[in-house]
Amino acid sequence: MSDLVSGLLQQLAGPAVARLSQAIGADEATTSKAVAVAVPLLIGALARNAAQPEGAQSLHQAVVKDHDGSILHDVAGFLGGGQAGGGDGILRHVLGERRPAVEQNLAQSTGLAPAATGQMLELLAPVVMGWLGMTQRQQGLDASGVASLLSGQAQATPGNLLGALNALLDADKDGSALDDIARFAMGYFKKR
Repeated sequence: MSDLVSGLLQQLAGPAVARLSQAIGADEATTSKAVAVAVPLLIGALARNAAQPEGAQSLHQAVVKDHDGSILHDVAGFLGGGQAGGGDGILRHVLGERRPAVEQNLAQSTGLAPAATGQMLELLAPVVMGWLGMTQRQQGLDASGVASLLSGQAQATPGNLLGALNALLDADKDGSALDDIARFAMGYFKKR
């Protein structure tokens, strides 16, 4: 699993996932499983958007302007508050018209209710952007550096999320990459 994904999942473990599960009205185990799939999925979607120079520039500007990483100082508090902190807007940019299909597939593969899935993604999106902003500042990345970071993280994630998002294909050719991503993510947590 990539460094960015592993770091985010560690930030989202324990109290953070407990607060998130309460905020979205789901049990902790199902929420944890959904988070393990959603984080790499969001990173892959960001990488896909940043693959084009104008997308990379737009993402870099958003990170520099609005996502300094301070959200990571109290992830559990943010997630427990239930306020999406711009998550809907982030998802509009990152997933676009694919959002309903992504939410539906994520709900089906993780057992999370569709409404809870959408709310979870809206809460996770600012956290992912905050982590990206913190990494951008620490490493002094420009737009192409952010794009390279995301591309590398997506490609290092099991199942090559970038390819999965581009082709919407998966390892077992059942039309949903999310079940494969969930299987890889759950395998990661079982090893811990």
